[in-house]
Amino acid sequence: MVKKINFSLIYFIKNLFKSYFFSEIEKKCNYLFKNKNYLIQAFSHKSISTKPRDNYERLEFLGDAVIDIVISRELMREFPEGDEGILTQKRSALVQKSFLASMGKLLNLLDFINIESTVDLKQEKIATKQYANLYEALVGAIYLDGGIFPAKKLILSTIWQHRSEAWKSVNHKGQLIEFCHIRQLSNPRFLVSDVSGPDHQKLFEVHVQIGENIFPSGIGTSKKSAEQHAAQYAMEALGT
Repeated sequence: MVKKINFSLIYFIKNLFKSYFFSEIEKKCNYLFKNKNYLIQAFSHKSISTKPRDNYERLEFLGDAVIDIVISRELMREFPEGDEGILTQKRSALVQKSFLASMGKLLNLLDFINIESTVDLKQEKIATKQYANLYEALVGAIYLDGGIFPAKKLILSTIWQHRSEAWKSVNHKGQLIEFCHIRQLSNPRFLVSDVSGPDHQKLFEVHVQIGENIFPSGIGTSKKSAEQHAAQYAMEALGT
């Protein structure tokens, strides 16, 4: 009799926790899931299960693509005269992992992750990565459960609403120079690849060269902004 009561109590507590888990996340993303399994998967780290359908990696992959298409469409509306280079740079700032991590942190997504205790979430680099992954996985889960419209709603209320923060000036050039110094690499060279457009609306294309390695070009309306974008791409390529 005691064992039966204990089992019932444990079952009740587990279900109560699940109910809280679901409702809290659904409140944060303002979406009610029809299939809760997507929600469970979106917050299950690979350390819990390596089976592709039991952890968030597939949903993260999908969410990344959904974010790209939604942000790309909004950028075309925001910058009707913007060329491919400008649109790409604006999108890059919005979909980079560090900014997606800030969106995950905004929603406190790490509070709900199902992960082995051996993964040290106290390490900032690990926590930042998980915030970004969870955000993308949540978008992917919403897309599978309800389609593009609720997924778009979450993206617009987070990434797009805070876009100005992502577009604030960051000294990528200084960070790259410091990175090369710490890693004892050659000093980065910022080389102008091309200058186009009329005098009052010039576009500069700059690429970074470190030793023999040449990185993707950055484009800007000034040489300085093009250097910043080029430095950002070099930092991303170097895995920083």
